[in-house]
Amino acid sequence: MESPKFKAVYDEVSAKMTIGEQIAELRHKARMSQLELAEKVHTSRTAIARYENGEYNGYNVSTLARIAKALHKRLRISFSS
Repeated sequence: MESPKFKAVYDEVSAKMTIGEQIAELRHKARMSQLELAEKVHTSRTAIARYENGEYNGYNVSTLARIAKALHKRLRISFSS
C-alpha cells in the first residue's frame, strides 16, 4: 500500500466488491474465523457465512455497523452512479 498507484487501483477494486466479499476479505485480513467474528457481533457463525455469501442481500445497517466495529473499521454507505 506504499505506492499511491497501487492504493488507487486497490481502492477501486475494493469498491466494486460485493458487501459479502468485503466482509470475508476483512475477516481474513484480521485472521479471524467466522465463529470468532460471530461472537464479536453477537450472532451465529451461519449468519456470518450467509452475510459473506455474494448472493445475500438482506443486510441491515445495524448488523453491518456491528460487523464493521468488530473488524475495527468504519461503515460508509453511499450512493453512486
